[in-house]
Amino acid sequence: MKTWQKATIGACAGVAAIGIVWYSVYKMNAGVVTVQTGRAVRQDLTSVVTASGEIRPKNYTNVLGEGMGKITNIAVQEGQAVKRGDVLLRLDNIQPGADVQAQQASIDAATSAMKVAEANYESAVATLQQQQANLDKAKYDWQRSQQLYQNQLISKQDFDASRATYDGAVAAARAAQANLDATMAQRNQSRFTLEQDRAVLTHQEDILHKTIYRAPIDGLVSYIAVRVGENVVPGIQNAQGSFLMTISDMSVVTAEVMVDETDIASVKDGQPADVTIDALPGKTFKGHVTEVGELAILRTSGQAAMEQTTANTQEARDFKVVVTLDNPPKTLRPGLSATAKIQTAHKNNVITIPIQALAERTQQELDEAKNNQNGNVALAAANDASNNANQKEIQGVFVIRNGKALFVPVQTGITGVTDIEVNSGIEPGDIIVTGSYSALRSLRPGTRVKIDNTVSNNLTTTSS
Repeated sequence: MKTWQKATIGACAGVAAIGIVWYSVYKMNAGVVTVQTGRAVRQDLTSVVTASGEIRPKNYTNVLGEGMGKITNIAVQEGQAVKRGDVLLRLDNIQPGADVQAQQASIDAATSAMKVAEANYESAVATLQQQQANLDKAKYDWQRSQQLYQNQLISKQDFDASRATYDGAVAAARAAQANLDATMAQRNQSRFTLEQDRAVLTHQEDILHKTIYRAPIDGLVSYIAVRVGENVVPGIQNAQGSFLMTISDMSVVTAEVMVDETDIASVKDGQPADVTIDALPGKTFKGHVTEVGELAILRTSGQAAMEQTTANTQEARDFKVVVTLDNPPKTLRPGLSATAKIQTAHKNNVITIPIQALAERTQQELDEAKNNQNGNVALAAANDASNNANQKEIQGVFVIRNGKALFVPVQTGITGVTDIEVNSGIEPGDIIVTGSYSALRSLRPGTRVKIDNTVSNNLTTTSS
């Protein structure tokens, strides 16, 4: 046999051998799914609820217009610290000041009139007393004259004179009483007039005082909304007055965040929290929950769900949670964007797995896989989801044993940032399927798998 013939036969034999090996490998890998894996480990786990919001002082007040007038002076600047009672701004006070002076003059006149009325009243009292004494004397004289006249000891002329004197005394006493009543009424009128003038003065002084706005609390002037020359309008029914400025007490600083309704049940007063502020990158501030809202707030409108009755019942809702910072820096300002990570639970030395390893399968799928003798069907039938939509789903993970992915039901506990606690079903060191997403979604129990963590390792390296 010639050399070229031998070479040709050898080449054909090599190709045939390669083909046999390829076919064997192909048949061996038929139905094998490539997956990424992780391990169940023991570690300390903290459950965290993350929510965003803004920095706010616990105590602040908006200064609103109470008096009417034009702003003539603003005595403070934004960022300035003020004490309670410090002057914030002034309005034009010429007319209110003149009104106070005129009313004070009216009170002075009313006071003088009151003194005159008091003197007249005292004089009327003295006159009545004098006329009453004259009446008593005339009465006694008249009574004696009656007795003497009956005994014929005085003349008829003297008797008539005594009676006339008595009648005159009675009339004089009545006149004195009427004069006393009149002076009493004048005195009371003068008193009421004085009281009315004093009340008007109080009103005028209040208007004058409202041309000077003072700080209602100790704090920081965090915002000024007006300028010199603008007019201030007081509030009326169903309408608040002009918004002038905001005073914020920054001694107690909070982060007011909105927590999703699915997480609010685990948030409680006193839970620790880590707060980060966008304006201060790289810094984390410790705090604790001091208030948990009881009323849901619609995410789009910001209104309470009970107030907006026409709202879509499927609209996302949040709950307000207030986190008080333990040691806030002095550089904080109201309105800064903040994120709070609230620690809702913590456990030591528990079995954990990556959150993405959790999967759900129906009981029918598990029964079919158990009865499937081949065990190499990798993808679920297209109509399985619709056929099993009404069946109860079982939560579990795929554990790799002897090259196959076995579905193991698990009971979970608290959830951390990337891991979740497993209370039953697996042991530390178990290799579990963590990806890919498409593989986990379609993986059937009992499927043979091939581990390839290259993709996950590359992602980890890139992110780090």
